[in-house]
Amino acid sequence: MNPSSLPKIPILDLAPEIDELWGDLQEAMQRVLRSGHFIMGPEVEAFEREIAAFLGVEHAVAVNSGTDALFITLRALGVSPGDEVITTPFTFVASAEAISLIGAVPIFADIDPSTLNLDSDQVAAKISPRTKAIIPVHLFGQSCEMDPLLALAQRNQLVVLEDVAQAMGGRYRGRMLGTIGAGGAFSFFPSKNLGAFGDGGLITTDDARVAEISAMLRAHGSKRRYFNELLGYNSRLDALQAAMLRVKLPHLDRANAGRRAAAARYDALLSRGAFAPGEAGSGVVTPRPPAHIDHVYHQYTIRIPNGLRDSVHEKVAADGIATMIYYPVPAHRLPVYAHLEVSCPLAEAAAREVLSLPIWPQITADTQERVVESLRSALLGG
Repeated sequence: MNPSSLPKIPILDLAPEIDELWGDLQEAMQRVLRSGHFIMGPEVEAFEREIAAFLGVEHAVAVNSGTDALFITLRALGVSPGDEVITTPFTFVASAEAISLIGAVPIFADIDPSTLNLDSDQVAAKISPRTKAIIPVHLFGQSCEMDPLLALAQRNQLVVLEDVAQAMGGRYRGRMLGTIGAGGAFSFFPSKNLGAFGDGGLITTDDARVAEISAMLRAHGSKRRYFNELLGYNSRLDALQAAMLRVKLPHLDRANAGRRAAAARYDALLSRGAFAPGEAGSGVVTPRPPAHIDHVYHQYTIRIPNGLRDSVHEKVAADGIATMIYYPVPAHRLPVYAHLEVSCPLAEAAAREVLSLPIWPQITADTQERVVESLRSALLGG
């Protein structure tokens, strides 16, 4: 069959989840509309309690984006202008941007090429007397190796803030991500594993003081209205978003299981033929998380070496299949950070090779087979 006659395959299809939960979503929306409480209020408070219980953390503070969660938590943890914060260059710019927004300095450490996450040995080499914090990013749904980072932090009296924007529900050695460091920052952008119907974010911590300051900062630095103690922000979560997230939260584990099942099918399909290194084609490198990391596959990201990634991306698109390049430019090479003149060759190599394939909890085996057949054809020059 001519590929042009087949339905297009998006990188993500939210419609199946919305269809499954439509009745409950409608009921939650109507409840909020009839309540007259649209910003913060009982829905947000209930969501904070429920997600704290889900994660097994003492405090959850809802804010209006994942970026706000990062910089508010950094401030609450005591990071100040002029401090240095070490993070990965291979992620969305918000991780570094949050550091810059509070006047601190992002210090980029290179990645582990097997996981694409922050490499603790590279972090160790970047620690200076000005270093105050480390932000590991659990990229694509896979946890960083947290034990060596936590050991580094303890030896050097640093705080660790986990960027969990892409890994809600993931675990490291049985512990929920976002509960391992001094704080966690989550995003509820619609494409995330737990996505809202607009922007939203969350701060998690077991430290009551960090939670208190975070809650103040999200509301213009006040504990009670009109009595402002800090210079803060307007970063409150809408009640409607909280209500939608409350509907979706009980289904998150099942949705993540669907993503893992889809990843396992990709693993099997990509393990032979044109995809195997040393055989016909270029070979591809697929994600291989160790047993102690519970990958939740926000993205299923492969590496295509030998300079073929861009041509494969274009050929697959011609077949009506969306793939994405996360990320074509590492953060340290972006114009806003070019003045730092940092070299992270492993992140730069990854940026030339990574390609994320369509994935969502309900993706069908037939759809995945079509994606892989298109990849095979592109690699073989068909």
